[in-house]
Amino acid sequence: MKMLLFRKFRVLILMVFLIACSMHILIDLLPKLERRSNIGCSCSHTPSEDPQNWAKNRARSGVESGWPNKHTLRILQDFSNEPNSNISSHSPEKIPKAGDKTEAFIRPEHYAQNGDKNRRFIQDTVLNKNVPVKGSRLRALFDHPLFKRALPSLTDEDTLFNVNTDIRFDTKGATENQEWHAERNVEQYSPTGGELMVDSYPNWLRFHIGINRYELYSRHNSVIDALLRDLVSQRITSVAMKSGGTQLKLIMTFQNYGQALFKPMKQTREQETPPDFFYFSDFERHNAEIAAFHLDRILDFRRVPPVAGRLLNMTKEIKDVTRDKKLWRTFFISPANNICFYGECSYYCSTEHALCGKPDQIEGSLAAFLPDLALAKRKTWRNPWRRSYNKRKKAEWEVDPDYCEEVKQTPPYDSGTRLLDIMDMTIFDFLMGNMDRHHYETFEKFGNESFIIHLDNGRGFGKHSHDEVSILVPLSQCCRVKKSTHLRLQLLAKEEYQLSGLMSESLLRDKLTPILIQPHLKAMDRRLRHTLNVLADCIEKEGYSNVVEDDLAGEREWGHTSPRGR
Repeated sequence: MKMLLFRKFRVLILMVFLIACSMHILIDLLPKLERRSNIGCSCSHTPSEDPQNWAKNRARSGVESGWPNKHTLRILQDFSNEPNSNISSHSPEKIPKAGDKTEAFIRPEHYAQNGDKNRRFIQDTVLNKNVPVKGSRLRALFDHPLFKRALPSLTDEDTLFNVNTDIRFDTKGATENQEWHAERNVEQYSPTGGELMVDSYPNWLRFHIGINRYELYSRHNSVIDALLRDLVSQRITSVAMKSGGTQLKLIMTFQNYGQALFKPMKQTREQETPPDFFYFSDFERHNAEIAAFHLDRILDFRRVPPVAGRLLNMTKEIKDVTRDKKLWRTFFISPANNICFYGECSYYCSTEHALCGKPDQIEGSLAAFLPDLALAKRKTWRNPWRRSYNKRKKAEWEVDPDYCEEVKQTPPYDSGTRLLDIMDMTIFDFLMGNMDRHHYETFEKFGNESFIIHLDNGRGFGKHSHDEVSILVPLSQCCRVKKSTHLRLQLLAKEEYQLSGLMSESLLRDKLTPILIQPHLKAMDRRLRHTLNVLADCIEKEGYSNVVEDDLAGEREWGHTSPRGR
């Protein structure tokens, strides 16, 4: 009898063991079956390639060498010490429910972030009230007369390069230093063919050729859209660290000899700049660079070089192609089996602040290079309203309410449109919340009669819950603005256009969408209203004609007259 009971007990234990094994097998198979069932969906994405080196490393460590689901690639390591900043590459990610109204706009690699119903991304605005009933908000804006003003006739003095006489592009030379050469060499690209020959140039070169005294690129230039596509699709042939600067940046060279500046992702979209951070120690955000380009175009300044977001394979597109030994030596595999690197820079370049992929993919911004300084020299100017960059001291403009009067008597702000361009830049920075505008640049060829280049916008969009009104001090002190800028700001405040709706629509074109969360978009509308209120106070105090400079009347638009004094 005891033997019979013992045998039954053994059979029972064996059955429980078999059931447990079956359940584990089913749990392991379900995600694979789910991915297989999603193969036939109409999502527009390209599967990532499996890097050889990564597969070898994972095989050595006993980890499955297959390429991870893109759901795990969205959230990268940040430096906030929050609980969610150290998520393993194998952590389960939430997938949006079938009824989620944002699902149709979001690529598979972003499902992980959008599963949380409390996260309000830019797609929400597109689906709700921010899309006009008839057609595109953005198209309607660019069809407005304010966005159709023609430039004066361009002379050789107004273009950065004279294509028809002295510019040659040497493909061999470009491999090393990306330069145009003036020597008359028959093996070089010659512009003798006129427009037909220019059309055969790579898009980055056509972008350079189009730069003139008044703009980096024209309003409806198809080359810019083509260049943005190149930034996310061209094969990367070499990578090197950019010298100088406080944080890590990489110079990337493409197969077509173009170059771009890469800023890697350091924070998630939802994170704000910690309140105890000084502006000069804030992180540089890749999504801020992308959003700044779109905002600059919507404001019709067109002074930010083209920027696009890209998801990079850190092994194949950085480590395997770099010749920079200092960069290469900083690569390592984290305890979570993710590829990481940190490079060399003043801030945040250490093992503790490493940039880690999931497992070796990382997103970042790619900003197209301007022409080489040997061919098109640029002059760097100290911003008159530069901050002190000191923990204790204040700048002169922060303690002297009449500081602008001194600036207006100092070249080049005493003539031309330079002071008005500073006001444009001030408004641009305030809408982004960018406090880090210590210098700006212009092209030397055009002297003081040219636009300001809006470079380095990575410290924008750090706080959506706070409006840093000190950024607007130049505007409130000087009480000067271009009429065209004032009219465009009023236009963007109208419900039928609305800045936040235009930005959300424009940013949907980027591969890394969503770029900004909803609170940042609402903050821009709020800051726009504040800017208009500051101008309204100036007009009430000084009078409309003393505040608003009419740049819409003839040649005065391009700064050929001296500015009025008060």
